[in-house]
Amino acid sequence: MDWSRIDPAEIWTATQDTLSMLGLSLVFTIALGLVIGVLLYLTSSRQLLYLPVIYSFLSFVVNILRSVPFIILMIAVMPLTKEIAGTTIGVAGTIPPLVIGAAPFFGRLVETALREIDRGIIEAAQAMGASKWDIVRRVLLRESRPGLLAAVTVTAITLVSYTAMAGVVGGGGLGDLAIRYGYQRYQTEVMIVAVVVLILLVQLLQMLGDWLVRKISRK
Repeated sequence: MDWSRIDPAEIWTATQDTLSMLGLSLVFTIALGLVIGVLLYLTSSRQLLYLPVIYSFLSFVVNILRSVPFIILMIAVMPLTKEIAGTTIGVAGTIPPLVIGAAPFFGRLVETALREIDRGIIEAAQAMGASKWDIVRRVLLRESRPGLLAAVTVTAITLVSYTAMAGVVGGGGLGDLAIRYGYQRYQTEVMIVAVVVLILLVQLLQMLGDWLVRKISRK
């Protein structure tokens, strides 16, 4: 292996692209996934807005999107991506499929976190005359903060792997770099560096997430 073929500037540019994809998609995923998760929880059996038809529909859509491999999903939504972002390649072209792929996953994690809340706390809030919106905002979301932070951490790490897969169709970032140099040009050393950077990124995200969960749990 010829390590002199590694261009630090190109590695840094690819890392920046990966971080941009991760940051932007994570923001939209949290916003959309939180709504999905709360609706799944509220409309499920024995909850505040028990609506079995809506719950079944939402759950069905979430399960479908979660069952499709991301690389296939990314190709399938290319026409929609073109309409939204104006392109299907680069950082901009990866955001819509990343959000579509990750939001249902995060939404299901949110639902799970909300289900872990002691029902007695919710009933106490209802007894004090709290509205449904107040219960969601001041009870459900507040009491489930450790679980929600853990869900954000898991989702962020999942998005890192999605951004790497996006490189197969020209999504840019470290995955694209590893494929172009490591696979197509047989420059294994470039692929190794890209993989190491991805591993470090995942480790940093996990450590940060664990630290935030511990900090919130102590309050």
